[in-house]
Amino acid sequence: MATDADAPPPEAIPDTVPARPTTEEFVAVQESAEFAELRHAHRSFAFPLTVAFVLWYLLYVLLSNYAAGFMGTKVVGNVNVALVFGLAQFLTTFLIAWFYSRHAAGKLDPKAAAIKSRMEADA
Repeated sequence: MATDADAPPPEAIPDTVPARPTTEEFVAVQESAEFAELRHAHRSFAFPLTVAFVLWYLLYVLLSNYAAGFMGTKVVGNVNVALVFGLAQFLTTFLIAWFYSRHAAGKLDPKAAAIKSRMEADA
């Protein structure tokens, strides 16, 4: 009868977990010019679009509350301006998400991947 003691030891499993950078390495990367570029590329896109969308949404809300006559204007059949503006809110949301995904894939992801790979290689 064979026991576990008679069996050969299991082969070592290669370490597939990426190296973990130290706190000091994270701080150094955060203070680097490359990370500042990445942060600037994100913020220069995200902040203006966020402000524009919030203003567009507030316009819709304000018009709905204070310009009921205008918002009730029929466009086609039973479709009025309020419905068109409401649907445009959804369309704007999807367009911003699509536009951001293109921006991230083209400008943010390559920079972030370079920083990540460098940090994993250094650790």
